[in-house]
Amino acid sequence: MLSHDSRRGALVDVILARGARGDARPTSSPLALAARETSLAIIGVVALALSAQVIIPLPFTPVPITGQTFVVLLLAAAYGARRGLASVALYLLAGVAGLPVFAAVPGIATYGYLAGFALAALVVGWLADRGWTRSLGSSVATMLVGEVAIYACGLLWLARFVGWGQVIALGLAPFVIGDALKLAAAALLLPAAWLATRRLLGEEPR
Repeated sequence: MLSHDSRRGALVDVILARGARGDARPTSSPLALAARETSLAIIGVVALALSAQVIIPLPFTPVPITGQTFVVLLLAAAYGARRGLASVALYLLAGVAGLPVFAAVPGIATYGYLAGFALAALVVGWLADRGWTRSLGSSVATMLVGEVAIYACGLLWLARFVGWGQVIALGLAPFVIGDALKLAAAALLLPAAWLATRRLLGEEPR
């Protein structure tokens, strides 16, 4: 069975910690650790940038359907708060710098959802650090909290452009089914990944 200490930490933390314990070589240098963390952040940025290219415009709303919410939730759940937020922050900085990493959406009405990605990465990662992605029930709850964070930021900003009377119809209602499916997929993948990891590490699943 997993020890009490190993019941905490996000998936990547546990994998890296177990690899370090099984490595007979000296502890990695600060430069090697920095390179590892940078690589993980870049992987997160690339995943987010690719997911932004999965886009389905809707003619009646400035908010499109994209694959970003799925990747944000999954990334934060696997990385934890620190790495998840770092990846999203680096992604946002890349977009602000002019790199083509954002979804091709005209105007700034959807920028609130981008801010929501950062908040979702923080809260989902924080819960993942405390073991909330290891079982199906708590994983669903974690992803739901992340979705709420994304929509809270997105709708608050969108209301400035479409008004409070239309913000739910244009910024939430058209996406409920699709986001529910993405949430379910992310919530299923994390416990499955934990089970596969425990088996690979020779530990019995809970």
